[in-house]
Amino acid sequence: MSLNTVLRFSRATEPEQLFTGQWQSRRTKLDAFKSYLDQRWQEGCTNAWKLWEEIKAQGYPDGYGNVRAYVSRNLRGKPEPVGPRPPSARAVTRWILTHPDPLAESDRLQLKAVLANCPELDALAGHVRSFAHMLTQLQGHQLPAWIEAATAADLPSLQRFARHLERDLDAVIAGLSQPWNSGVVEGHVNRIKMLKRQMFGRAGFELLRKRVLLYS
Repeated sequence: MSLNTVLRFSRATEPEQLFTGQWQSRRTKLDAFKSYLDQRWQEGCTNAWKLWEEIKAQGYPDGYGNVRAYVSRNLRGKPEPVGPRPPSARAVTRWILTHPDPLAESDRLQLKAVLANCPELDALAGHVRSFAHMLTQLQGHQLPAWIEAATAADLPSLQRFARHLERDLDAVIAGLSQPWNSGVVEGHVNRIKMLKRQMFGRAGFELLRKRVLLYS
């Protein structure tokens, strides 16, 4: 190792200063897409795999590794992208499954923005809410029409759910039409499971009888 190399290493304040060679100025196939990557980073897309998929659709011929290296070396050190963070899948699911009336105004606006940017999710939300209305209003007679609409939608998961409902259609229609339910039975089952967990490995049948009588 020469003296100049030792001096360069000792004066470097960050790792990037050590990588000075002819290969750095060599043109690569990624150069034509770097401006697009920079723009998408500032728009909030910080997932290297998604960025690679986007430029691959535009004609980028190489693999994911080069994009990951560019993002890690050139973009990670830049300021955080401007704009709010996108909502999580769990949050969007909760918004869709919640009745619109009790939703907070901020949640309602975010959900509206999400659905406006994803037609498939907007269609799914419509089917979910129509099913929820049918369930809460005991309108089981509408189920065949709902199944037909869900099966025609280009949503594989919803189609599978609709086909499963058809396996016992009469029972499902009755469940969506009658006011009776098994909530009381499920409550007793949960209570028994709770007692079992509390006394696991600690007592026999005598204490179990006392606990069951006490909570009865």
